[in-house]
Amino acid sequence: MRKVRTASGATAVQIAHTRRGVQSIVEHIGSAHDDAQLAALVQTAKDKIHAGQQSFDLDALTPGPSVTAAPTVVGSTSRVLWAVLEDAYARLGFDTVDDDVFRQLVLARVVEPTSKADTIRVLDELGIPAPSLRTIWRTLGRCVEHDWRDKVSRAAYAHATKASGLSLVLYDVTTLYFEAEDEDELRKVGMSKERRVDPQIVVGLLVTRGGFPLEVHAFTGNTAETVTLIPVLRSFQDRHGVDDLVVVADAGMLSAGNLNALEDAGFSFIVGSRISKAPYDLAEYVTLGATLHDGQTLESKRVMGVGGNARERRVVYHYSAKRDRRDNHTLDKQIERAQKVIDGTRPLKKDRFVKLTGTRRGIDQGLVDRARHVAGLKGYVTNIPAIRLDGHGVVAAYHDLFQVERSFRMAKTDLRARPMFHHQHDSIQAHLTIVFTALAVARHLQEVTGVSIRKLVRTLRPLRDITIHIAGNEIVATTPPGPDAAAILYAITQPRDTH
Repeated sequence: MRKVRTASGATAVQIAHTRRGVQSIVEHIGSAHDDAQLAALVQTAKDKIHAGQQSFDLDALTPGPSVTAAPTVVGSTSRVLWAVLEDAYARLGFDTVDDDVFRQLVLARVVEPTSKADTIRVLDELGIPAPSLRTIWRTLGRCVEHDWRDKVSRAAYAHATKASGLSLVLYDVTTLYFEAEDEDELRKVGMSKERRVDPQIVVGLLVTRGGFPLEVHAFTGNTAETVTLIPVLRSFQDRHGVDDLVVVADAGMLSAGNLNALEDAGFSFIVGSRISKAPYDLAEYVTLGATLHDGQTLESKRVMGVGGNARERRVVYHYSAKRDRRDNHTLDKQIERAQKVIDGTRPLKKDRFVKLTGTRRGIDQGLVDRARHVAGLKGYVTNIPAIRLDGHGVVAAYHDLFQVERSFRMAKTDLRARPMFHHQHDSIQAHLTIVFTALAVARHLQEVTGVSIRKLVRTLRPLRDITIHIAGNEIVATTPPGPDAAAILYAITQPRDTH
C-alpha cells in the first residue's frame, strides 16, 4: 500500500504490487483531503488486503508529527449491502415473520452460506450485531413451532401476484443427502441420480414462470417423485384458495393418477411425455416417413389409465433439428457399445439395442429403427384444449421448466441448501424454510438488477461505512461505489412493474 500526493494537495491511497523492482498499481482506493478521510481509506485498503491479497507495510500512512491525535477506527459495517438485502426482504413482505434473528439468518445465507455457528462470524464481518448460537437454535425451534414457512409462503404468493395474476406454475423435485450412517423418520436411503447410498430427503419446489419460489416441501428420502406433486399442489391450493392454474412438470410426474387428480382439483397441466409412446401416437407420420421441419408440432390423442380411471389426453409432439442431431449421435454411440457387447470386447450390462436369442447376441434392428423414427421429437401431455393454447404455446410453457432447475441450482450452490450437519426433523425443516426465504430474496434481486446474486454480494460487500474517532468526535466515512456497484444500486431504485 502507498500514499501519493496529488496535484490538488490531496493524499491518494493505492494498493500497489512490486515485482522485481517494478511497482504496479493494483487498485486506487481514493483520495483524502484530511486525516479522517485518510484513516477511512487506509481501513478500506486493509479490508481489501485482508480479503486475500498479500500484506503490505502501512507504517508510511501513520499521521505526521503535526497531528495532535491519531484517528482511531472504532467500527466498520457493510451498510450498503445489508440495506439492500433488508430492503428486498421487507419488499417481499417477509417481515411478517416478526423475528430479527430469523431475518439475520436468511440474509447472512444470501451473503455467505455456511453453518449456523459460522453465521455468527459472517454477521460480525458485516458489522451486524450477531446473536448467540443458543439464540439461533431457539429461533430454529420457533420457526417450526409457529410455522413461519406458512407466513413466508403467503408473502411470496402475495408478491408474485401483486402486479398481475398467476396463471402458470412450474414444479420439480430434487434430493438433498446427508453425511450420516443411520436413517430416521425423515432421512431415508432412496433413489439417487448421483447413485449415493447416504440418507436423503426429497424436496419439491413450486415456482412462478420466472422462477420465483412459491412453495417448498420436504418428503422422506425414499418417496417416489411421482407422489410428491399432488400433496404440494393441494397445500398450495389450501393456502391460497386457487385452482385455475396451469401446472407444468417434467415426465417424472407423468402418471394417469397424477393427471386425474390434477384435473379433478381444477388444475390444467402440461407434463412431459415419454417419447417411447411416439411411434404409436404418431404412426401415420413416422411409419409413412413424413418429412418434419424444424419447430413443427404434431398432435395425437392417447387414453391414459385403466377402467373407470381411463381418460383421453391430448399429446403434443415437437420436432427440433438440433435435438434430432443430438439424438442420432447418442443412438450411434449406443449402437457402438451394443456392437462391442456382441463382439465380446465389452461385458453386457444394461445396454440398449442388444438382442438375446438363446445364447446368441445381436443388434435389435427393430428397436433401432423405432428410435431413429422418433429422433428429434419430444412429447407433452396436456388437458388444455387446442383452441385455448396451440401446440407451440404448450411447448413454450414447458420450456420454462429450466427456471425450476435454475432455482434448485441456486439453492444447492449459491445458498448451499444441503443441511449436512442437521440431524433432527425440526432443524431440517427450519433450515429448509431459511433456504426457501433466502432463495426468494436472491431471485428477486437477480431479476431487479440483472446480475447474479453472487456478483451482487461481491460488488456491494466492500462498500463500508467506517466510524472514526478523532479529536473527541466521531466521523463516518463511506467507501464510494465503483461503476458496477453504482449500476446495481441504480437498478434497485428504479420503479418495478414485475415480481
